[in-house]
Amino acid sequence: MKLISWNVNGLRACLGKGFTDAFEALNADFFCLQETKLQAGQVTLNLPGYHQFWNYAEKKGYSGTAIFAKKEPLSLRLGLGVPELDTEGRLITLEYENFFLVTCYTPNAQPELARIHHRLRWEDAFRTYLVGLDKEKPVLICGDLNVAHNEIDLKNPASNRGNAGFSDQEREAFGQLISAGFTDSFRHLYPEQTGAYSWWSYRFHAREKNAGWRIDYFLVSDRVKDQIQEASIHPEIFGSDHCPVELDIDL
Repeated sequence: MKLISWNVNGLRACLGKGFTDAFEALNADFFCLQETKLQAGQVTLNLPGYHQFWNYAEKKGYSGTAIFAKKEPLSLRLGLGVPELDTEGRLITLEYENFFLVTCYTPNAQPELARIHHRLRWEDAFRTYLVGLDKEKPVLICGDLNVAHNEIDLKNPASNRGNAGFSDQEREAFGQLISAGFTDSFRHLYPEQTGAYSWWSYRFHAREKNAGWRIDYFLVSDRVKDQIQEASIHPEIFGSDHCPVELDIDL
């Protein structure tokens, strides 16, 4: 089973930068998007063989998630079930017979950590939600989780210490999520690999220099981690300031 996750940083823009070609080439069973920046009806995608599921932010041109799935799910949930956290279209859950699939676009803490309190409320609710799902059946979690967990996960850890995405609070929250029963699929297979990033600033030729961050993840319930077959990052695919990440798992 092949799954792809991609923060497209505006799907309408990405459609003009090769999204359809990448989608067809990757040929995933599940294709999860974050930061679609859409409202209902603003694009019509012709994706034969896929069921489409969307969660839109109330604010126009902001946030938003989507999942395109070859197999119809047993159930669909939008959001965390926490009203004050569910206005920005950040979460979709699909239920299947033997797993849940969750795609997430975690709130950014913003410069000078202006939104860190909201971010940490999200983190607590997100972890509680996932632990609840995990009690029912294994969970596959993907998306832009907006944090580089360890120094190996970004090019310049020293100069970014304390910044949004690499603050002690966000890193600790991610660690708490991992400790609650989940495995970072990429680090499970490649614990020492450096230079493996999924996001690059548009400034300072960062992508050309590979001065990036790994903030896009596939996490899996610990009890299925040994069923991971591959965890890949696709920096060769352009169209966004993020690149797609991939999970291949035998479930």
